[in-house]
Amino acid sequence: MHLSKDPSQKKMSHDLEISDKDVYEAMKDISGYLDITPGDLKELYLHAYSHALRRITESKKAIDIMTRDVVAVEKNTPLKLVAKLMAEKGVSGVPVLDTGRKVAGVISEKDFLFRMGGKDARSFMSVVATCLKGKGCVALSIREKKAEDIMTSPAVTLIEDATLLDITNLLREKNINRIPVVNRDDKLTGIVSRGDVLEA
Repeated sequence: MHLSKDPSQKKMSHDLEISDKDVYEAMKDISGYLDITPGDLKELYLHAYSHALRRITESKKAIDIMTRDVVAVEKNTPLKLVAKLMAEKGVSGVPVLDTGRKVAGVISEKDFLFRMGGKDARSFMSVVATCLKGKGCVALSIREKKAEDIMTSPAVTLIEDATLLDITNLLREKNINRIPVVNRDDKLTGIVSRGDVLEA
C-alpha cells in the first residue's frame, strides 16, 4: 500500500523556536520583581523552554509527523513475499491489513526471528547459530505460511490526532519502533517511527 507524502509536513523547525507567548508564560511563573541577572535569565529561559516544549508536544499530532508512504501487506500475503518486500523497501516492520483496509496486526523482524529460531531467538545471530547446529534451513517451518500466521495481533495503533507526547509515551511503554496511524474509521493512513519523533 502506498500513500502520498507531503514534504512540507516534515518542515517544522520554525515551531521549535521559543515564542513571545512562551516567554510571557514563563515570566508569569516567576514571582516578584524581575531584576535581570544571569541567574534570572537562566531561570526565565528554563521556564520558557518548558512552555515551548509543552506547546510543541501538545500541538504536534501524528498526522503532522507520520510517514504517509506506508509499506503494508494483506493478511493472506505469503511470508516469502512479506520478507522480500521488507528487504527491498529496507523496513524492519510492516502493518498487516484485513480486507477492510484496517490494521489487523504488525509483522516485524522479531516475529520472523522468533518463528525461525524458536522461543530463545533474540537476534539474527541466534537464528544463525540455531541454523548451524541443525540440518537444513530454519525457515522451512514457515515457508508456506501467510502474514496472519506470524503477525503480532492486535496491533498497537494511534489515531491521527494523537499528540507527540502520546506517541513518545506509547513507543516507550510498548518498547516498539513504529506505530501504524489510523483514521476515525480505523483505516491505515500512515505510520510513525522513532525516527519521525526525533525529527519532530
